[in-house]
Amino acid sequence: MISTKGRYAIRVMIDLAENKDKGLIPLKDISERQDISKKYLEIIVKTLVTAGLVTSASGKGGGYSLNRSPEKYTIGEIIEASEGPLAPVACLADKSYKCNRKGKCKTLPMWNEYNELIHDFFYSKKLSDLV
Repeated sequence: MISTKGRYAIRVMIDLAENKDKGLIPLKDISERQDISKKYLEIIVKTLVTAGLVTSASGKGGGYSLNRSPEKYTIGEIIEASEGPLAPVACLADKSYKCNRKGKCKTLPMWNEYNELIHDFFYSKKLSDLV
């Protein structure tokens, strides 16, 4: 399940895309437009900045902006930046995960197929598709 953190991260990115011509966007403005608490948004944008999706500047005139144009972002990368891997099971989410059943797991092909569906769906959607 995608939590509010992931869903709100997409909303923040949409807001930044819709207001990209206004320069740096203060968090207060995003908070008001999106009806999300500023405190919770601080956590979300920090992960987006750390992931390199968003630029921040503090002080008077500070705020946030996209690092690239909306058509260059996938929804998958936004979700994974805020939520972690989209993979449905641990053995697919973490390549170093040691599973003693890997060679004989009857369900692994199903999880692989499901993982590909999720990945392909979210990585085929661009931020610009939602703006």
